[in-house]
Amino acid sequence: MAQKHKQKAPSKGLHPRNPHRARYDFDKLIQSCPELSPFVAKNPYGDLSVNFSDPEAVKVLNRALLSHFYSVSYWDIPAGFLCPPIPGRADYLHYIADLLADSNGGKIPKGKTIKGIDIGAGANCVYPIIGHRVYGWQFVAADIDPVSIKSARFIVESNPSLKGAIQCRLQKNPDHIFAGMINDSDLFDFTMCNPPFHASLEEAMAGSARKVKNLAANSEKKGGRKQDFQRDKTSNAMKGNKPVLNFGGQKAELWCPGGEAAFIKRMINQSVEKSSQCFWFTTLVSKKDNLSLIYKQLKKAGAVEVKTIDMAQGQKLTRIVAWTFLTPEQQGVWRNTRWVN
Repeated sequence: MAQKHKQKAPSKGLHPRNPHRARYDFDKLIQSCPELSPFVAKNPYGDLSVNFSDPEAVKVLNRALLSHFYSVSYWDIPAGFLCPPIPGRADYLHYIADLLADSNGGKIPKGKTIKGIDIGAGANCVYPIIGHRVYGWQFVAADIDPVSIKSARFIVESNPSLKGAIQCRLQKNPDHIFAGMINDSDLFDFTMCNPPFHASLEEAMAGSARKVKNLAANSEKKGGRKQDFQRDKTSNAMKGNKPVLNFGGQKAELWCPGGEAAFIKRMINQSVEKSSQCFWFTTLVSKKDNLSLIYKQLKKAGAVEVKTIDMAQGQKLTRIVAWTFLTPEQQGVWRNTRWVN
């Protein structure tokens, strides 16, 4: 039977090592990325901010954050593709570092001998970028979309600090998650994944509409005029009378048949086939109600150890579920051959 461990998020929100815990210093961000300047203005409290309902503003803010904190000289994504919030992406990686450290006597394994695979890396390639720049890890960025892989590969090739550290692999069979991405000679210290959240396009659109409504409510609550936000909403968050996520997203990035639960169940089943080639398999789980099904599936799959790590990002609570098929003895061999640095 698998051992289960629960790790709670720090009470103050983002991970203690996350450099994005403090408020954005827009003056410094503009110094690192001057093109951010036109998107920055004072909010009702007199503080500098950007309009988070504007997809272009969010994208340029990401570009500034990646430049300022991670020395990324070039970053861009095609129109309409997922533009993830950087602080939350960094959090997942810092918790993975803690997960590895817990299996390594408290010491975080760092450097190019440590290898991770990002399942569904998207056009933005943010997880591999941050993971390599912070911990020196090597990555495979995997995705089923050719445009995403082309974009991710161009980002890597355009940054000298990333060249040779991130390999982009196109998954040609959408039914496969690890097959074809983890080759026979590969060993990965961890996998990571932000699964499609919704079960259908309609559900994704409804979620987008709720997000737009919440942005309006928050703007009004903080002293903004509702009619001003309505104008922003129409121009920036609506298209063809349909809501558009300010963070973007294509079909495979936002939804799949059965939603998050079905995708993770499939991931668990397929991880058995690669059980000896990876130390920790991990995934984000946004819906708490899915945990019971996930634990049952992991028990059925024969996971030796299961860990659940809570993450707090403002008012949003999510979690990482991690599992391994390696026995304590096998973990020791893995540690001694790969994590000695």
